[in-house]
Amino acid sequence: MDRHLVLARHGQSDWNRKNLFTGWRDPDLTELGVEEAQLAGRRLKALGVSFDVAFTSALSRAQRTCRLILEEIGQPGLDTIADEALNERDYGDLAGLNKDDARAKWGEEQVHLWRRSYDVAPPGGESLKDTVARVLPYYMRNIQPRVMRGERVLVAAHGNSLRALIMVLDGLNTQTIAGLELATGVPMVYRLNADTTVASKEILDR
Repeated sequence: MDRHLVLARHGQSDWNRKNLFTGWRDPDLTELGVEEAQLAGRRLKALGVSFDVAFTSALSRAQRTCRLILEEIGQPGLDTIADEALNERDYGDLAGLNKDDARAKWGEEQVHLWRRSYDVAPPGGESLKDTVARVLPYYMRNIQPRVMRGERVLVAAHGNSLRALIMVLDGLNTQTIAGLELATGVPMVYRLNADTTVASKEILDR
C-alpha cells in the first residue's frame, strides 16, 4: 500500500503580502499565491502523485490552493472535505494588524512570545498548543485512518495547522516546532509505515 500523505500550506495570500496577522480572517490568494499553488500541483504531477481524497480548511485561501493543485494534476473533481478543525491558528485581537504595528504597540518581545511560544496565546486567540488540540484529534479520526487503508491523501491547510501535524509526524518537541517555518505553496510528501510512523518525507521546494 502507498500510505501517501501530502501536506501543503496555501499559496501566498493578500494578507501575507501585506504582513498582516490573518488567522481565521479570509483573504484570497495573490497572483503569486495562485502561481505557487499551480507550481505545487505541477511538482506533484511530475512525481506521478495522484490522490483518493483531499482535506482542507474552512478558509478560502486553503480551499483555492487545494482546487488549483488538483486541477494541475488532472483531478479537478476529487472528493474534498473542508473542516474548520484545519483552520489557521486564531490570532484573536492581532488579526488584521500589521506585524510591525503590533510590535510598536505591545513590544518586540511580547509579540515574539505570542508568535513563537508553544503555549502562550495572544489576547482573544489561540496558542499553538490550542491549535494542536483541535487539529490532531481531527487528523486521528478522519485523515490518518484513510492513509493507513492505503488511500493517497492531500491536506491543503495553513502554517500552524500543518505544524501541528508535522510535530507528530516528525517527532518534534514544543521547542523545535515553535521555530519551524513553512513556505507557502510547497508540498511535503510523506509515506507512512504500517505502524503510522514516517517511512520517508520529501519536500518539493521551489
